[in-house]
Amino acid sequence: MLDDTGILGGLTKVRKARTLRASSWAVDGRNRDSWDIPLGKSVVLADLKGPGCITHIWMTQNRPGVLRNAVLKFYWDDEEEPSVLVPLGDFFCMGHGIINSFQSLPFTVSVNEALEKKFGTPAAFNCYLQMPFRKSARIELENQASEKHVQYFYIDYEVYDEQFDDDVAYLHAQFRRENPCDGWGHEILANAPECDIVNKEKEAWDNNYVILEAKGRGHYIGCNLSVTNLQGTRSWWGEGDDMIWVDGYKWPPDIHGTGSEDYLNQAYGMQKNAYLMNGSSIYEKQTDGYQTSYVFHLTNPIRFNKEIKATIEHGHGNHLADEMASVAYWYQIEPHKPFGILPVEQRQPIKKELWGDWIIDPANQTPQKKVKLNAEMKEMKKRYADRMKAK
Repeated sequence: MLDDTGILGGLTKVRKARTLRASSWAVDGRNRDSWDIPLGKSVVLADLKGPGCITHIWMTQNRPGVLRNAVLKFYWDDEEEPSVLVPLGDFFCMGHGIINSFQSLPFTVSVNEALEKKFGTPAAFNCYLQMPFRKSARIELENQASEKHVQYFYIDYEVYDEQFDDDVAYLHAQFRRENPCDGWGHEILANAPECDIVNKEKEAWDNNYVILEAKGRGHYIGCNLSVTNLQGTRSWWGEGDDMIWVDGYKWPPDIHGTGSEDYLNQAYGMQKNAYLMNGSSIYEKQTDGYQTSYVFHLTNPIRFNKEIKATIEHGHGNHLADEMASVAYWYQIEPHKPFGILPVEQRQPIKKELWGDWIIDPANQTPQKKVKLNAEMKEMKKRYADRMKAK
């Protein structure tokens, strides 16, 4: 039933299926085709019976500030814990609560040009990832804001007479954030010789920024990664290697990269582009320090049989204390290891003063572990301080 012959290959084959849609259309026949979601409430957008597959989701909303305050929850086959638990904007690769037009293969966003690169402006969100379900699919939207939320939506899906094979997996997505990351030397600029410390083995496993940690059998298909560059224009947030462990810890990891932009399939920093598999949905040089990047492993998924831990350094050797947030996307056979989401206060973007300084609000920060400086870190911090004094 599910096409495995390529993106367009299945269009030539007629299937026995029924195509349906759950949407916010006005059942009274009038033109108010949206749903009101009261503050603090969760509303079921779709409650579908299978076997079936969601093939497309379109959403739009017109109130500022909703992108981190409204949370999407997807439940497959009457499970108690959601398999998708992500803020509305971040699910569609819109980090920081900012809106910008971009195009990728799984996601697109379209916004009026005059409203691009602003917080929470009206836009059209689309997701084209297939989401199969055997018995049921329930999609909820929870309004964790302090005001009413107005939502338009389409959820397009198919239902089938025949059940799926046992190897058909379910979509999962998880939001994570560290504000700030626990960097040991944030005063040191990226690419300075003093940040070039040793980071390997258990130290890397324990201290890298975690994009995904899951147990079960499935495959990781990519992520979006949002960074607030707290060092500003004098430096950048990258130089962190991706390290991905499959089915448990070992050294070296199964996949070890060469730098942040390299994992995101770019080079020498991020560029102003949005390709099908990778790019910038929000570009830092157009937003004064806010970056959201994405990379999708649709042709090269990372498969796991027991567990997976996908990580990336925040600065080389985890020296930077920037803000980082991410959404990991993966398919796996149920059951999955339950995961939660940070409280709404700890999901809020870092804003700026009119004169350009970051507003550091402790209420928005996430719990941090205390960094234990090793001998090399202490030496490099001293060396950097001495070099700055000598200038």
